[in-house]
Amino acid sequence: MGPAGTIRFLLDGQVRLVADCAPTTTVLEWLRQQPGRTGTKEGCAEGDCGACTVVLAEPAGEGVRYRAVNACIRFLPTLDGKALYTVESLKSSAGSPHPAQRAMVECHGSQCGFCTPGFVMSLFALYCSDRQPDDAAIRHALCGNLCRCTGYRPILDAARRMYEYPHDDGAERERELRGRLDAIRVTHEKRLDGAGGRYVAPASVAELSAVLAERPGATILAGGTDVGLWVTKRHAVLPDVVYVGNVRELAAVTRRDGFLEIGAAVSLTDAFAALLTGYPDLCEIVRRFASPPICNAGTLCGNVANGSPIGDSMPALIALGARVLLRGAAGSRELPLEDFYLDYLKKDLRPGEFVQAVRVPEARAGLLLRSYKIGKRYDQDISAVCGAFAVELEDGRVTSARVAFGGMAATPRRAPACERALAGASWTAAGIAPAIAALASDFTPITDLRATRGYRARVAGNLLRRLLAESTPGSPAATVWGHAG
Repeated sequence: MGPAGTIRFLLDGQVRLVADCAPTTTVLEWLRQQPGRTGTKEGCAEGDCGACTVVLAEPAGEGVRYRAVNACIRFLPTLDGKALYTVESLKSSAGSPHPAQRAMVECHGSQCGFCTPGFVMSLFALYCSDRQPDDAAIRHALCGNLCRCTGYRPILDAARRMYEYPHDDGAERERELRGRLDAIRVTHEKRLDGAGGRYVAPASVAELSAVLAERPGATILAGGTDVGLWVTKRHAVLPDVVYVGNVRELAAVTRRDGFLEIGAAVSLTDAFAALLTGYPDLCEIVRRFASPPICNAGTLCGNVANGSPIGDSMPALIALGARVLLRGAAGSRELPLEDFYLDYLKKDLRPGEFVQAVRVPEARAGLLLRSYKIGKRYDQDISAVCGAFAVELEDGRVTSARVAFGGMAATPRRAPACERALAGASWTAAGIAPAIAALASDFTPITDLRATRGYRARVAGNLLRRLLAESTPGSPAATVWGHAG
């Protein structure tokens, strides 16, 4: 159990101790400056291009879970208790390249080479976690990596080819890794205090509440997929950081009292997997939310707590009637998610409070649910408009409707006039026309670099038309969604 002011992690299976670093030192900075791991590159410094991709391993069940993350926005102290792999880590004990590396060479998947290590690390994470991926899984695993010279066909070929090569990574090696991880497991609060700032990583909700009561102005850090950009893009100085990722109670997904409760330390990857078990029709927004490295690091509660008007999880959660559980020194309170957002980036969050969990109602039969993301790119883009609809029908008429949008106002918001117009309406083009018109009284969108206000208004109405088309038996849209009837 090392000193309280020292973080411990594994690099190539060996324990590395770091006692003096600023809380916002990124993994990328440390890798290039300390051990000289220059295979990890900086391209965009925002988790978009994938040149900085590394892999983290940590205990999961009886084994080890491997996941790709972006080193450029991951803060070094958050590696405490984990294992880190870079492209230099992948050679076997005999010195031969990893199958992902060999396949990239033999399939001619590298040209200039700048982005290649990041691709290899995404392939390595896939190799360790999925022994028989289909083409969709391969493409998804690589959607956070950009290549502008080789083209993707040979890289996709390499992803398939790597499984054909023998490799000495076996069960025994994983057991050894699990033993080393257990030996450095984080079991207590960790604090780093130095010239670069203060970092606290509580290990329990009680410790977290106490720390935030003492330091209500501290920056709360979860996955860092937004906070990391404050540092790399805005050059913000964060002198006081409180990390929630080690809080045991916040790392759970539970079902209680008719709700799916997702804790603040649960990654987007795990949160989305839990949501999809009850709401498979959220597959499009889940698929397009962000790349695997972003979803592996970021958290659903972090997206909610950030409160961006273009946060893509909130419209679907609001349409489902989700609630947010807040915790502070005075205790807990709960409120509907749509009431949490007061104004642009302003939340109903008292000093010292934090988002403890998001509570989503369990799925019920007969709910027509969709969430649509509209952006300039299919993958890795910020929404111009994100719309979500939860509609119940009986005998061809709407019996209830919850409609929410992102990108249409200063906060993610419901569309009350649209909902009132839908109540009792026939589920036809003529029946929903008044609801589409009512959106003009619900929202006054702005024009910015992503879209004009007119475009946003038209798209919002068209998304309701799309929902009608997808739910109408016999229409081409319904056939695509499997509702041909």
